[in-house]
Amino acid sequence: MKPTLTVFTPTYNRAYILGRCYESLKRQTCKDFVWLIIDDGSTDNTRELVDRWIQENKVPIKYHYQENQGMHGAHNTAYELIDTELNVCIDSDDYMADDAVEKIISFWRRHVNEKTAGIIALDSYTDGRIIWTLLPEHVKSSTLFDIYNKYRVKGDKKLIYRSELTKRYPYPLFPGEKYVNLAYKYSMLDRDYELLIMNETVCYVEYMNDGSSRNMLKQYRKNPRGFAFWRKEAMKLPFGSMMYKYRQAVHYVSSSLISNNRYFIKESPRKFLTVFAIPPGILLFLYIMFMTGADRKTADER
Repeated sequence: MKPTLTVFTPTYNRAYILGRCYESLKRQTCKDFVWLIIDDGSTDNTRELVDRWIQENKVPIKYHYQENQGMHGAHNTAYELIDTELNVCIDSDDYMADDAVEKIISFWRRHVNEKTAGIIALDSYTDGRIIWTLLPEHVKSSTLFDIYNKYRVKGDKKLIYRSELTKRYPYPLFPGEKYVNLAYKYSMLDRDYELLIMNETVCYVEYMNDGSSRNMLKQYRKNPRGFAFWRKEAMKLPFGSMMYKYRQAVHYVSSSLISNNRYFIKESPRKFLTVFAIPPGILLFLYIMFMTGADRKTADER
């Protein structure tokens, strides 16, 4: 019988920490899941480690290796391979609460309807503290955009989606780049669906020094076309204030300057807004170049 939930984990040279996620999956109070590992070009002993876990037969595991494409490329592959009703991404340096699968599936069964894309739940630090804020307690469902912009929720949260929906809107791959904001897919789904709100911790998070969250300025400089793509899409969203779209235009200008795109005004979906965003966009461009100048030459070009 096919499981209900796929827990998928993109990983790149994280054999030293991946076992913590594995141990949390072994402890799950509900076994109605499969673990899909997307090995995004690891050169360490990740494959050997996973082979050993598969032989242990404690957790149902699917393993897929690919050449390094970055986080969004690993997500694309995961969504292509997933065949369960629901999916959730647990990063390689994070791990699940022991009753996370049980909570997710039981909550989904109680509240699912045709207008819901999935569930938004809580991430916590490894010491148990909620990351930033709780979700709104007086609301049963909301778009992800409104959760952060209307209800002013802060901090990372855990997203569980219907798999038939996450197969839509694949992330583009830009040669030589390894990053596109994952918010692109979520924003596209926001146009038609809402997320059920579950104020329960399902994932424990540790921000590693080699993780993308800690290296966003470097990502910004090394992946300008990926960043510009997302900012253009954000400017086209049917929701969001003019100030929100202006901020996207500022970032779009900055990323376009980094990529030496001379046609960025012509390619912008909000041309007048982009023209007005040029002065702060130039300042942001200079700030990014200054802050990443030394790192640009020495950073590992993952």
